[in-house]
Amino acid sequence: MNNLTEFEKYVIEQKGTERPFSGEFVDHNARGVYCCKKCGAALYKSEDKFNAHCGWPAFDDEIAGAVARSIDADGRRVEITCQQCGGHLGHVFEGEMLTDKNVRHCVNSVSMVFKPVDELNQVASQTRTQKATFGAGCFWCVEAIFAQLEGVLSVKSGYCGGEAKDANYDAVCSGRTGHAEVVHIEFDPAVIDFETLLTVLFESHDPTTLNQQGNDKGPQYRSVIFAHNSDQVDLANAYINRLTEQGVWQHPIVTQICAFDTFYPAENYHDDYFAKHGEQPYCQLVVKPKFDKVMSKFADKRKKD
Repeated sequence: MNNLTEFEKYVIEQKGTERPFSGEFVDHNARGVYCCKKCGAALYKSEDKFNAHCGWPAFDDEIAGAVARSIDADGRRVEITCQQCGGHLGHVFEGEMLTDKNVRHCVNSVSMVFKPVDELNQVASQTRTQKATFGAGCFWCVEAIFAQLEGVLSVKSGYCGGEAKDANYDAVCSGRTGHAEVVHIEFDPAVIDFETLLTVLFESHDPTTLNQQGNDKGPQYRSVIFAHNSDQVDLANAYINRLTEQGVWQHPIVTQICAFDTFYPAENYHDDYFAKHGEQPYCQLVVKPKFDKVMSKFADKRKKD
């Protein structure tokens, strides 16, 4: 979670409101993604922003699954909050006929940060490799699975979503740092594409259990995709929508999609943990059955010996 100023706490945590026409995003027209100031979750795309002449940024659509709605304390308005952290965004109104979608998300600028397209799409032109960062429970299991895939050049366990000072295993395991246990993947898109990585991700864990994978419980085990560019945001949302429409899971998918910020590598003893310590009880009881199941399903994607 990001550190907030007193005014940001007033708006985001105490459900306050900034003065009309005072926010930095009222007349903001750059291309990119608007993210939650508190947790970094992607909320709105710039193409859904419009000028409602109301004094606050207005959007007629949200990134799927990013925004929660609830009846306001006054019993009349509908409050909108970040689905991931519960931070107050503003209110949503319908029936005003301001756009074809007939919806207006009236959002406090101070509740958001903006990620421009150029920043989201930072992929070095000197190399053909790309990065993907996923959280899907204990990183020992996830790392072991992705490391076996043809086209995956490296997989590193680590932490995303919190501050550098707390990015260590003991602190993260407390569940109070805001980090998720993740794997940071470098891959060759000419051999394996991002959507294939998503397919493996959703086969390798249960995306419907909030802050939990099996007996591993806490926000550090949450299901999350830290998107490195706007294409990954779109592909992840489209994939989740497709799974939802197909009814693949009995319960709603709770996987978060956040803009990637900083990856903090885990301590070296976590590297290749399953390969080095496969005889340990946790690896035998938890990691190995899941590893064997996923590898059987994706046998054609495995690296050749």
